[in-house]
Amino acid sequence: MNKKVAFYTLGCKLNYSETSTIGRLFNKAGFDTVDFTDTPDVYVINTCSVTENADKKCKKVVKEALKISPNAYVTIVGCYAQLKPKEIAEIPGVDMVLGAAEKFQIVDHISDLTKNPKALVYNQPVSEANEFVSSYSFGDRTRTFLKVQDGCDYSCTFCTIPLARGASRSDTIEHVIEQAREIAASGVKEIVLTGVNLGDFGIRDGQREDKFFDLVKALDEVEGIDRIRISSIEPNLLTDEIIEFVALSKRFMPHFHIPLQSGSNKILGLMRRRYKRELYNDRVAKIKELIPGCCIGVDVIVGFPDETREDFIDTYNFLNELNVSYLHVFTYSERENTLAAEMSNPVPGSTRAERSKMLHILSDKKRRAFYETQLNKTDEVLFEGDIKEGYMHGFTRNYVKVKAKYDPVLVNELKSVYLTNISFDGDVEITESEEILVH
Repeated sequence: MNKKVAFYTLGCKLNYSETSTIGRLFNKAGFDTVDFTDTPDVYVINTCSVTENADKKCKKVVKEALKISPNAYVTIVGCYAQLKPKEIAEIPGVDMVLGAAEKFQIVDHISDLTKNPKALVYNQPVSEANEFVSSYSFGDRTRTFLKVQDGCDYSCTFCTIPLARGASRSDTIEHVIEQAREIAASGVKEIVLTGVNLGDFGIRDGQREDKFFDLVKALDEVEGIDRIRISSIEPNLLTDEIIEFVALSKRFMPHFHIPLQSGSNKILGLMRRRYKRELYNDRVAKIKELIPGCCIGVDVIVGFPDETREDFIDTYNFLNELNVSYLHVFTYSERENTLAAEMSNPVPGSTRAERSKMLHILSDKKRRAFYETQLNKTDEVLFEGDIKEGYMHGFTRNYVKVKAKYDPVLVNELKSVYLTNISFDGDVEITESEEILVH
C-alpha cells in the first residue's frame, strides 16, 4: 500500500495554491492524499505568520495531528517556517522544517520517515528564494486559486512577508495562460488570481517586462473559464486601465479587494504605505463610476503604534462614508524584526480589541447595505458543492453570497437567479417559485 499524506493550510489563498502543488508532488512520488483524520504517515502543515495568533495555531495543529496519528512524520513549511525555524523545531513531534527556498523540494527531503529526537531544519536565507514556482489549488471543482506572483519589494513597517517570502517575482504570461487552459480543461469555472503583491506582476531584475494589465488582457481571451477574480491589489497599482477593462470584460468579475490599512494619512505614513487616503478614495470613486454594482472589499488594521483615538475616528469616518461593501479587519500585533515593533506609543490591547469590534460592526452594516442595493435584480450564481443543513451556497458575479436547497445538479453550475430578500437571521431562503434569496 502507498504511504498516506495529509495537509493542513493556515493563512492566505496563496498558501492554499502552494499546498495543492506540494500535494501533487507527493502524489507523483507515490503517496496517497488523505483527510487530516485518516491516520496519515506524513503531515505537512503550511503555515502563516501574519499575526501572533497564526503562530499559536501552528502549534495547536501539530498537537492535534499527533493525537490522531502519533507516529506520523510532521513537516512544517510556509512563512512561519522561514521566519522562526528554530522555534518550530522545538515543538514536540515536529520532524522537519523547510524554509521558503526548500519547500518545493519537500519530497526529496523526506526520504526516510523515521522520527528522530531532534527536528531536521533546512532553511536558507530568504534571498535564496529567488525563483518563481508556479502553483494552483486543485480539488474544488468550482474555484481554483492560481498563483501568478510571489514575494514583495515593499517595506511596510508592520509586515514580515518580505522576510518570509523574499523579493517580488512573477510567472510569465505564457505559462499562466497554459495553466489557465489546464484548469479550464479540468472543468473548473472560476479562477482567483493570487500573489503577495499582484499589481507588481511582471518585474524581473528591476525591469518591467510585462504589466499586470497585460496578464489581465491575455487571460480574458482564455476559452473555458467563465469567471476570473483578482484576489487583492494595492490601490497605487490599481490603474484606470485595469478598472476600465474589468468594466467591459465578460470574464473578470465586478469585484475588487483593495487593502487600505488605515484611513489616517498620519498612520499610513508610519506604515510606509505608498499612497494617501485621497488616492484610495479616487480608486473607489472610479470603480463605482464605471461599475456601480461592483463589490469592493477593504483590508484595515486597527491599533497600530501611535494610533490615537482621533486617528481611529478618522479611519472610522472615512470608511463609513466610503462606498465599499465589506471590511477585513486585522488587529495589529507586534512582529519581530519589523520597524513597527520598535515604535513608541503602543496601543493597549483592550483598546485594539474595542476598535476592532467597532469596525466589525461597521463591516456588517456595509455588507447589508450593499446587499440591499442588489435586491430585485437578476444575477448569475456559481453554486458550490458544500452542504450545510441541507443547503448549498454560491456567489453572484459581484460576490453576493446566496444559498439554495441542495441539488447535486446545481454543483459547479451557473444559474440565473432573482435576488428578493435578506433574511433576518442571516440565512437565505427560497420561495416556492425557486427564486433564490440573498444571504
